[in-house]
Amino acid sequence: MSNYIEAGSIIAIATSLGLWQAEFGLTDSAVGLLAAVSANAFGAAAGAAIGGPLCDRLGRKFIYTYDLVLYMVGVLLAVFAASFSMLLVAFVLTGIAVGAGVTASWTYIAEEAPDHQRAAHVGTAQLAWSVGPMIGFLLAAALEPLGLTGSRIIFAHLFVVAFITWWVRRGLAESRRWTESRDAVDRPSFLTGLGELFTRRVNLLALLFLVGVYGLWNTVAGQAGIFQPRVYEAAGLEDARSQYLLQVLVWGCTVAGTYFGFMRLGDRVSRRWLYFVGALAGILAWVVLIFGPAGWFSLVFFAVVWGLASGIGAQAFYGLWTAELFATRYRASAQGVLFLTARVMVGVLSLWFPVLLGAVGLHVVGVLILALLVGALLIGTIGAPETRGKSLEQIEIERYG
Repeated sequence: MSNYIEAGSIIAIATSLGLWQAEFGLTDSAVGLLAAVSANAFGAAAGAAIGGPLCDRLGRKFIYTYDLVLYMVGVLLAVFAASFSMLLVAFVLTGIAVGAGVTASWTYIAEEAPDHQRAAHVGTAQLAWSVGPMIGFLLAAALEPLGLTGSRIIFAHLFVVAFITWWVRRGLAESRRWTESRDAVDRPSFLTGLGELFTRRVNLLALLFLVGVYGLWNTVAGQAGIFQPRVYEAAGLEDARSQYLLQVLVWGCTVAGTYFGFMRLGDRVSRRWLYFVGALAGILAWVVLIFGPAGWFSLVFFAVVWGLASGIGAQAFYGLWTAELFATRYRASAQGVLFLTARVMVGVLSLWFPVLLGAVGLHVVGVLILALLVGALLIGTIGAPETRGKSLEQIEIERYG
């Protein structure tokens, strides 16, 4: 549920940006700033930077106890936002909560998963992350006639789901692996453990590998998540409801790709080739959207293929490989550092993406998009670790001795 509301908040922002822009008379640069400080970029980066190390030091349950309180405050401010500054604060608070929650949830799920079904269990986070946008865009399409009021209702529904999730989550048990690591006699101090992420070669190489896999891919996916309606507009589709329904198709295909691809096959087939197929399909989808013939064929082809590719794409593998490549004492901190880096990368481009799209068009921006996706394909395919079927303890011994 945390993944549902975290991804859902990004879509609530994406579908409302144009309405906020009209309501408050904002420039494209102001819209870029809102997107950059939100759950899609810098806000989540700050939350990950804070939440990841705290999650390793104080426990997964500690973050789970408090992050949704901050999230509820953020979305409630968005519901009643009456000015640009109020909206800015709402997006920042929501983003911080999302960044902290993601590091805890992905780490916790991987640590509690059976060794031979880790991809299937980690995939549940990706599945929920996909369902959130699918429902968010469905709500946006249904409430589109209400204008900004409809967007406020979408934020309100996230508040309700967050409250229920927070109430249920209070009974969650602490991660067994984290508890065992906390009680170890050789456990490093907070600053020592954080410093070893960057000074131990095994950690540093894993960080660089995952930045290449997730950071590059997510820089594209982050723009798609928050600005895809504008991309469709640049491709010739100007009707808002049609844009939202096309995104419902994207995320519906992502749900299918996650379940039938990553969750069903991730523990059974070569992960290197599964990653390669997903990454290549994603590139093909963007090539057709950017350079293919304008019209519904290119739009629907993109929606289906990009959606399926995202289901077995870099984010799912990132959640899996981050859990596997770092020892328990570093795991959540690594999640925090990586999520921070990825969201900063998204944020830097988000500051300029609406302006670039309007100034130079989709064909020019598309070259940058494809370059990032090709980089992620090469790095992930070449560097994919062979960890399938091994316990986290076995992988830790192989990597750390």
